Amino acid sequence: MSSSGAATGKTRAWLKPGPGERAFDVFNATLLILLCLVTLYPMYYVICASFSNNIALLTTPGFLPYPRGFNMGAYRLAFSHPLLVSGYKNIMIILAGALPVNIIMTLFCGYFMASSGMLLRKPIIALIMFTMFFSGGMIPVYLNVRSLGLTNTLWALILPTAVSVYNSIICKTAIEAVPDSLKESAYIDGANDVVIVFRIIFPLIMPTIAVLLLYYGVSHWNSWFPATLYIQDNAMMPIQNILRAVLIANSDILNAAVTENDKIDQFAETIKYAAIVITTVPVLCIYPFLQRYFVKGVMIGAVKG
Repeated sequence: MSSSGAATGKTRAWLKPGPGERAFDVFNATLLILLCLVTLYPMYYVICASFSNNIALLTTPGFLPYPRGFNMGAYRLAFSHPLLVSGYKNIMIILAGALPVNIIMTLFCGYFMASSGMLLRKPIIALIMFTMFFSGGMIPVYLNVRSLGLTNTLWALILPTAVSVYNSIICKTAIEAVPDSLKESAYIDGANDVVIVFRIIFPLIMPTIAVLLLYYGVSHWNSWFPATLYIQDNAMMPIQNILRAVLIANSDILNAAVTENDKIDQFAETIKYAAIVITTVPVLCIYPFLQRYFVKGVMIGAVKG
């Protein structure tokens, strides 16, 4: 008993952190806190600036600990901006139409690459991988979209980005982690590949599907360049193009919408920050709901056994 107690005492003494370890913990915690502050302050500054008075904000540059002359006029003006409202509507239509197409196409592509018995599997996979490194170029893609009659429609922002090879590889890795016995038993029961994909594979790789939804959703939300190529009607522009017009402040899109609104001069600076908050908050609100799937979804299939 005494020898056991002595061993326990030695173990506790060994586990007790020394001065060097405590100093490292303090330094590590201080450094991480400073990094968090450096990362979060720009976001905090934008929020404070969006609620500030335009003149007070311009006359007090530098550190902004709180809103200068609290004012919500920039938000009222932003939400009354017809193009911001239409931009939100357009991006929601794009997400509603694009995400189902993205997931279905990625699921089929990943299932094909993960299935060993498919006809001409290796040469087709080689062609798929080829597109990751070489593309047709901007002008051929534009000519292709125009020849299909998709210009000045939201379909031009949905169909050309229907599937991502990188996301398909993530989906393939997750599908390979599903036991082959489940698919073999489904074949014996008379199921075909489509049934297997939606009734067996899809429910078992839901964490990966959640991650792919996040990848595709953020990609569509942040995308602005394709709309500048394919969309001519300002009312059909997605939200990021409207935000870009507001930030540039010399764009024809913004000028066309505010020439009859004399209040724009009162919020020329703060409306930019309000537009950034309005277009960023929705994405930030989605992350907490998908965070628990993020690491698990990407790492599925990374470790065998």
